[in-house]
Amino acid sequence: MSTSAIPSASQSALPPVLIVVLAEIIGAALLWALLTAESTPLVLALFAVMGGAFALIQLRPAIEETIISAFRSSRQLATVLGIVIVLAYPFFLGNNTYALHLVIVALLYSVLALALNFQLGSANIPNFATGATYGIGAYTSALLAINFGLSLWATLPAAALVATAFGFLLGIPSMRARDSYLALVTIAFGIVIHQMLNNLSWTGGPNGLVGIPAPSLFGHSFMQPIVVFGFRLPSQANFYYLAASLLGLAILSAKRLHESRIGLAWNAIRADELAARCQGINVAWYKILAFAVDAFLAAFAGTIYAFYVSYISPDNFTFLVSVTIMTMVIVGGMDNTFGVIVGAFLLTLLPEKLRIFSDYRLLFVSVVVILFLVLRPKGLFPQRPRHYGAHS
Repeated sequence: MSTSAIPSASQSALPPVLIVVLAEIIGAALLWALLTAESTPLVLALFAVMGGAFALIQLRPAIEETIISAFRSSRQLATVLGIVIVLAYPFFLGNNTYALHLVIVALLYSVLALALNFQLGSANIPNFATGATYGIGAYTSALLAINFGLSLWATLPAAALVATAFGFLLGIPSMRARDSYLALVTIAFGIVIHQMLNNLSWTGGPNGLVGIPAPSLFGHSFMQPIVVFGFRLPSQANFYYLAASLLGLAILSAKRLHESRIGLAWNAIRADELAARCQGINVAWYKILAFAVDAFLAAFAGTIYAFYVSYISPDNFTFLVSVTIMTMVIVGGMDNTFGVIVGAFLLTLLPEKLRIFSDYRLLFVSVVVILFLVLRPKGLFPQRPRHYGAHS
């Protein structure tokens, strides 16, 4: 089928600007409905609607192409409207602190999923140690804050540097392994880090670290609510905007790296490692760099999480966390930034909204994930081909 047979946004009955506005507003409204829904039938109905939408897109690819074309032609509008929605979102949640908490966790998991996507999605490097570097960042910042009185803003770069160093340490020996053996190396690294956090006295052992001080910015403590034009947002909104800013930084980094020579090198390695080496690409260096970038962003997320909950323990950074992050990347769509974020939000909300099923919750989550993958075998939003030129 030729590309001319696929309708573009300009051939659609709706103008591209209206398509962009409707898509973003409907997406934000659907997320709001999931966050605020309390009855299980309503939650299942919302997930069914999402599944039906993805099934329709799978059956009618022209719909997806039209939406993508509209966003590509109205990129500035989409960006500005997205920022406005993110800034205004806490106002629509009101005093629903539980829903706001879920959004904060989903934002942090989105950063972790984007961090792993540089490896799994871009370079096809299986890494089950993202949860470990997430923990390294959290513990580094927490120890510096508790023992030396450093602020969040001072511990952020320190935690990122420490985690990046561990990323290099993991990446160097991992270059001698391939495929499933490489995955086993990263699993072993994650287990070692978890056992260290669990057994060392200066990390608090199994009891973890308590009393991480609340950050402040320009004299405003993050424990205080935000008051805007007489509207009072709960104190969690401070961390919401902080986590949203970090995700924005991660998205910008993903875009820059994807369009750079580094991103091209990672994609070449994913396509054929031997061919990439024959073309003069330093495969070992770019793989190690992927480990370092993953650890750098994961440490940022870990630092914000530590200051947000004010208490961390080894149970927050288990092997299951790494598996969950990898599932988010696969379900969302590998090497697709938007898809990875959607996967992170979906797999953050699913377990929480299905708590009513108690012991069967993981079973229901697994079934829903399998159904989504059946509907979209390459992920909810598969990797898109690269576009170059004035409109890339």
